[in-house]
Amino acid sequence: MYKYFISAFLFFVLVDGFSQAKETAITETKKDTIIYKSAYGIRLGIDISKPILGSISDSYSGFEIVGDYRISKRFFVAAELGYEEQNSIEDYTDSSTKGSYAKLGFNYNAYENWLDMNNEIFVGYRYGFSLFDQTLNSFTPNVNSSYFPANSINNPVTASSLNAHWSEFIFGLKVETFKNLFVSASASYKVLMSVKEPEKFKTLYAPGFNRIFESSTGFGFNYTVSYLISFKKK
Repeated sequence: MYKYFISAFLFFVLVDGFSQAKETAITETKKDTIIYKSAYGIRLGIDISKPILGSISDSYSGFEIVGDYRISKRFFVAAELGYEEQNSIEDYTDSSTKGSYAKLGFNYNAYENWLDMNNEIFVGYRYGFSLFDQTLNSFTPNVNSSYFPANSINNPVTASSLNAHWSEFIFGLKVETFKNLFVSASASYKVLMSVKEPEKFKTLYAPGFNRIFESSTGFGFNYTVSYLISFKKK
């Protein structure tokens, strides 16, 4: 009789222990399979550094619209469209440039987000193209003579339908400050691929590229605010 009760007791203990272990395993499995999905969609915004620069400088005005579309966990197709006007005063020349530009390329997010965060530390590439006009407002002949001093020639000459092509390498940070609202800061290094020069003068500035140096390189900085229009999560 005692053996029967002892056997029954041990049976119920083993069954109860097995049930608890199974429930624990199921609970842990459920916890382990929690997946945080990321939003996929189009993100649109503006570069606010350009209107700020235009408000403090009489020689510059411009705007830029930015956008990107997420195609995988880390890759984004990105583009910028803009318009700029710049007055450039050198030692012997005063010139103005105005025109529009477009840049197309990609960003790669090298940052590993925690849980449901959606921030970026990214590197990227852009192909840039601009169409613009340049006006030589005035120039002073470089004549080094005390007997025949050079006088400024104020006869504006405009060269139209100029263009420039360049490659742009980008490094930046993007932070989600509120739900779907992002702020971003980035710096870029630009290499001029080709430029159409006006007759008897050089192109000193190309919209989207900025100042053109003798080395055919340039630099840029962007500070953007953008909003994500989410289509799906995965």
